Order: sequence, then structure tokens, then C-alpha cells
Amino acid sequence: MDEKSLSHTRWKCQYHIVLVPKYRRKQIYGKIRVELGKILRKLCDYKHVEIIEAHAMPDHIHMLVSIPPKYAVSDFVGYLKGKSTLILFEKFANMKYKYGKRVFWTKGYYVSTVGANKKAVQEYIQNQEQADIMMDQLSFKEYEDPFKNVEIDDDSPDIPADSEIEQK
Repeated sequence: MDEKSLSHTRWKCQYHIVLVPKYRRKQIYGKIRVELGKILRKLCDYKHVEIIEAHAMPDHIHMLVSIPPKYAVSDFVGYLKGKSTLILFEKFANMKYKYGKRVFWTKGYYVSTVGANKKAVQEYIQNQEQADIMMDQLSFKEYEDPFKNVEIDDDSPDIPADSEIEQK
């Protein structure tokens, strides 16, 4: 079994958590992405939270974590968002000019219990970036001229242009 234990408890508490930067800014890329991954791993280690799967998208982060039952999920997410913001602004001092009051994350977050769907959630987190790219490609529309190859009848009266009206 995939269970862990505390002194008097056997547990298997796994959660899918999504964290989003303020205003859904596309800030999680490049150097910040690497540093943010290190910061989140370190903070999870401090609380003995296991990161099963995680992926940073340009505008949000997916994490599949195993949180001990002695921590409330909301307390852990608050800790994670608060401490990671402080460390990020300490490492990247120029960000405080962009974000003002040192606010990096939104007030809310998404969390769901995993239960027996661990494999499905892991695959979703792993493949979401490719799925988003595919959907972006599908959403490109090629506009075609609707009047192309259409013959116009000359029976209709001519409508004068604005410039012709002013000259009269």
C-alpha cells in the first residue's frame, strides 16, 4: 500500500493544487520558473510534504502533493504562497517594482482530493502543457474572403461614396 504513518496514524492524503500568479501574469518562465521550483520543493521539505508531481505552466502551477493530516490544506497552501512570495522578492529584487506591495499569488487557489484517481491526475499534470499547445493551434482561424469568386449584379442602384456626396 502507498500509505505513510505518524505515531498513531496511517494516512494517504493526496491533493491536486493549482496556484495562479496575480492577474494571471505570464511570469512563470525562464529563470523564475527554475527558482520557483527550487523554492517550492524546499518549502515542502520543511513541512514534510511530498511532491508527487508538479509542473509550472507560464501562468499557473500544478502540484500533486501528499500532505500529512496534521496540517490543514488551507494552512499549508497559505504557508507555501506566503513564504515563496517573500523568497521570490528577495531573490528577484526588480520584481517589487512590477508588483508593488509584494503580491505574487492570487488570493485563491484550486485544490481537490485525489483519492483513487492519482494516475489520472499525474497524467493530466504531465500532459497539460502539450494539450494547451494543441488547443491553441486548433483555435487559429483562417479567415477566407466570403465574397471571393462571387459575381455582382449590376441591376442594383449605385450607392454614392461619402466623398461624392460632399462634392454635390
